[in-house]
Amino acid sequence: MASTSRPPAQTKSLYFHSALLPQGWADAVRLEIAGGKFVRIETGVSPHSGEECDALAVPGLPNLHSHAFQRGMAGLTEQRTVQHDSFWSWRELLYRFVARMTPDDVEAISAQAYAEMLEAGFTRVGEFHYLHHTLSGTPYADPAEMSTRIAAAAADTGIGLTLLPVFYAHSGFGGAPPSAAQRRFVCDLDGYARLVERARELVAALPHARVGVAPHSLRAVTLDELAAVCGLAAQGPIHIHVAEQLREVEECEAWCGKRPVECLLDAQPIDSRFCLVHATHLSAGELGRVAASGAVVGLCPITEANLGDGIFPARAFLAAGGVYGIGSDSNVQIAASDELRLLEYTQRMTSRARSVLATDAQLHTGRALFERAVSGGARALGVPAGICVGAPADLVSLALDRAVFAGRTRDQLLDTWIFAGGAGCVDRVYSCGVRVVTGGQHRERARIAARFRATLEALLRDA
Repeated sequence: MASTSRPPAQTKSLYFHSALLPQGWADAVRLEIAGGKFVRIETGVSPHSGEECDALAVPGLPNLHSHAFQRGMAGLTEQRTVQHDSFWSWRELLYRFVARMTPDDVEAISAQAYAEMLEAGFTRVGEFHYLHHTLSGTPYADPAEMSTRIAAAAADTGIGLTLLPVFYAHSGFGGAPPSAAQRRFVCDLDGYARLVERARELVAALPHARVGVAPHSLRAVTLDELAAVCGLAAQGPIHIHVAEQLREVEECEAWCGKRPVECLLDAQPIDSRFCLVHATHLSAGELGRVAASGAVVGLCPITEANLGDGIFPARAFLAAGGVYGIGSDSNVQIAASDELRLLEYTQRMTSRARSVLATDAQLHTGRALFERAVSGGARALGVPAGICVGAPADLVSLALDRAVFAGRTRDQLLDTWIFAGGAGCVDRVYSCGVRVVTGGQHRERARIAARFRATLEALLRDA
């Protein structure tokens, strides 16, 4: 049994009757926190007098792929606009929405999205940020003005941030000129390098923030530009959209004779710094090569379903040793447990079986889904995973007083949260050791929601 002596004054401690550690469930757990990260973990100990205590803690979930501003569009794209509605017609609606957003709008909408993420159990976000320029497409006086607003929203809400400035230069494979609708996204390489450096300055004051790079997609960058952008990453994460849509696969094959993931793997050394977002449409050969590379596949099941992208072959990918994390992408709905449930359910529908993503080592499907999402998401966002010394002190405590949890213990609690619980299952959330959600509500929910409401009312009134 570890010592129960009080921690030094500069640390704080949290006590849980049960906690999910990397090695499994542990009882009577004290977590000592300093500088926003775990510095000591004790098990089998008694609580100190006056120590903050709770029943159960699990690691916070990383949200590895978000376009926060798109939360403002949620529910506004469900009216058919063409006979064959698709991702591509949805994108035209997106272009019209972003054409009028100001920096204040982006900050207000992002803060709302981040507060909702924390309430859902996401404690870190990978913000794949491509809205850079003024309404006319020219840079702001501070070319990272929009990134500044993302950092401000993260600071306001307390969510952990991995900022991923996006390089976007073309409208199609082979370096096609960008369209007028893409003018707010487009950078040249020199401007992008300055943007990345400025992003690193911006996040320096945020606890345990990271900066990576994000070549948008093989549609939006040439292979030479891809190599240059990856060269700016240092040791940070590298994220790219790839093979989300069948049309994208067909256009890539027409351009270079290769499928998108095959083209990417042949053009650029891919390793564990990479997150391939979506990768929905993989051949068997591509699947094996991605798994062997150590790259994380960023799955966004709710958005992929909403846009009609298709179903990722998760069962085969995991059998090949692949790693995944989850993201909320378009933020049409922000619900960590729902992302995991939909991931499993799509596999059940295609295989006509149950508990598809459980393993021989972990028979509980909910825990298997959850732990993979924690470890893969953390890798993709460039931070240590889970409740361990040196990792950001990100925790979720479930609302065990809810009737749905009656009689459940340990792995059954995770199964119930993901498959039966729905909204309201999260009680407390800690980000870098600071409690930001209590009773399922963000500490600044009312203020942030009021600003969001006013912003959307003005944006939509002017539409």
